[in-house]
Formats: sequence, structure tokens, C-alpha cells
Amino acid sequence: MNTMNAVGSYRGLPVDDAQSLTSVVVPVPEPRPHDVLVRVRAVSVNPADVKVRAGLGATDSPRILGFDAAGVVEAVGPEVTTLAVGDEVWYAGDITRAGSNAELHAVDERIVARKPASLSFAEAAALPLTVITAWEALFDHFGLTSDSTGELLLLGGAGGVGSAAIQLAKALTKTTVLASASRPESRKWVESLGADLVVDHHDLLTSTRAAAPDGVRYVLSPFTRGNIETYAEILRPFGHITATDEPEGLELLPLKSKSIGWHWEFMFTRSMYATDDQIEQKRLLEKTAALVDEGRVRTTATTVIDDFSAAGLREAHRLVETGRVVGKVVVSR
Repeated sequence: MNTMNAVGSYRGLPVDDAQSLTSVVVPVPEPRPHDVLVRVRAVSVNPADVKVRAGLGATDSPRILGFDAAGVVEAVGPEVTTLAVGDEVWYAGDITRAGSNAELHAVDERIVARKPASLSFAEAAALPLTVITAWEALFDHFGLTSDSTGELLLLGGAGGVGSAAIQLAKALTKTTVLASASRPESRKWVESLGADLVVDHHDLLTSTRAAAPDGVRYVLSPFTRGNIETYAEILRPFGHITATDEPEGLELLPLKSKSIGWHWEFMFTRSMYATDDQIEQKRLLEKTAALVDEGRVRTTATTVIDDFSAAGLREAHRLVETGRVVGKVVVSR
């Protein structure tokens, strides 16, 4: 049996525990018919990675974590038609399968695309999960087009999803982009990405009213807890909210009088349920790669840890857990 090195976890532990992420040797994955086997060159760490790690139950076999990845196709399954050995690719993976924190990773070709030629593997690995989340929110849920106008409020503007959404909205729509940020470095970051206006999420109601006196049409919400009343105030009638978080005890009744639409965004839905349109994730990554190579979207990698090991990944998880990261943390070989 062929084996490989990987980083895994046997149970949810605090990130400062050396056993929270540990070096393991596991079998090389056997590609399914539509899989490509990727030699992973870089990964990024998202809040989703941290959440999965912290919530793991005890197991006798290591759970290999990791979603975002960039690397080189080393082998293909018998039914693969869209990629070939040697292709440089990027993707965000599948929550139902072993993750990308390994030397080799098997992933369905329908959610994998060739990476932007102008980016390094580390630069590319920062984007896929956040780009997919932002794209599905903006264009699938909100239904924005190149002619769409109105005010788009992005909470957590300096985070990974916010950073991607600012750029996609400015590149592909005519909306006015409001991004929330509170620290000077966060404000500078979102402005550099193209945000038209910056609001303070610590005083969301007052700052949004000042920036958009007539209200906003769309809200992308990764921090929904305690904000529904505020959203009801700042959104125009028939506005829309897309949420990416999972607040307990969510009460949406304050949105009713304005007929405000509510959407959930979970970028793993297509792969988890093998939907007929899961290839849309490949297509949107291809479109984003073109935008990157045209200079209209840039990488959001701000911290690159050149240590693809358990220690390097623990450090990346630790940074993301602080909640103060601007842009994305990447771990590279």
C-alpha cells in the first residue's frame, strides 16, 4: 500500500495543544472515476477549518482537514475529461471527504479549475473557498448581474469572504459597495480592494445610516447574531440578506414588514449533495482565474507560513482563531 505524509487530528482540542493537529502517515487516496489526484503545494486556513477541528469527536483514525488548496494534478480517474496530468489547479474541496492537508489529495474534477497563471501556488490557495462563497451569495442568491445597482453591505469586509466579495462586486456589478471594518488596518485593506464606503460594525446602525441614508438593498452576513433588528432598520423594502453563519435562536420576524428575503449560503452544498450543477463551481473558479489574470481581482493572501507541517498548520489555525486576521493565512511547501 502506498502511503503519504499528512496532518490530521484525532479529536477536537485547543490549538495550543500539540495534539490538536499532528503529523500522520496515511494511505494515498484512490481516485474515484471523476477524481483528480493533486500534489498539494499550498493550502489556506479558513474559519471553517478552525470550526471543524475544534468540533471533532474522538476517532481512532486521523481526520485529515483542509479545504482550500492549490497544486499539480498527478493522476486522473478513468472518467475525467476536463483536466490532465500536469495541470496547475485550485479548488476548495468537499466537506464529506478527507481534506487537503496532505501530500496528495483526491477531489472531484467538477469542483476543480486551472489556477490563475499569474499567481503562485500560495497566492492562489488563498482564494477558492472565499471566492465560491462570495460568488454564490452575490450571483446565485442575490441574482446580481453586470447591470445591477444599489447598495451592497458586506459585513466582515477585511475577512476572506468579504475581501473576495468586494472585488467580485466591483468587477462584475454596478453596486455601491459598503464594507464593515473597525481597525485602521482593516479600513485601509477594504479601501485598497475597492470598497466605496466603510462602516463600523461596532456601531452598524449609525454608521450605515450615515453612509447610505436611504438604506441598503443587500447584506452579506457572516456575523448575524444580534443583528437582525439592525438589518431590518437599514435594509430597504424587498431587500435581501445572505447569511453564512449559524446563529442559535435566530428570529427573523423583524424582517417581515419590509418583505426582506433571507438566503443561506453554504459553499459545500453542491458537492455534499452531488447536485446536477456542481460543475458550476469549476466554472466560477475559471471565470475568477480569468479576472485575476486580467488584473481585476487580486490574491487576498496576507500571511504565508512556509512550513507545511503540523506546527505550521497549528500556527495558521491560531492566527485565524484570533478573529483579527486581515485577508487570508496560507501554509505553503
